[in-house]
Amino acid sequence: QVQLVESGGGLVQAGGSLRLSCAASGRTFSTLAMGWFRQAPGKEREFVAAISWIGGVTYSADSVKGRFTISRDNAKNTLYLQIDSLKPEDTAAYYCAAVAYGFGSRAPRDYDYWGQGTQVTVSS
Repeated sequence: QVQLVESGGGLVQAGGSLRLSCAASGRTFSTLAMGWFRQAPGKEREFVAAISWIGGVTYSADSVKGRFTISRDNAKNTLYLQIDSLKPEDTAAYYCAAVAYGFGSRAPRDYDYWGQGTQVTVSS
């Protein structure tokens, strides 16, 4: 069983930056494909970015390209999401997700493990 714990969310002004972290345990982290998703009130969970388990291939949603950067540190069992140039529409709960030996899917259904989420609120 994989446990995921997100941190780093908060209240920030538009144009600001945050770095979200997701600490993983329960399985060899390097064998996990990881993803970030977000969900705003009243909306469906939305793909943000993902990274494959091998090769570190990354994928990002068009809405965040150039502003969000996903990365991983296998030595620290941690996934990151660097968020720059924040906009009010980025306000949401951000979740990390994991699946063993995945390629970095955009679909929530392809992930087996989820964290509890961290809230990001962007003020205008």
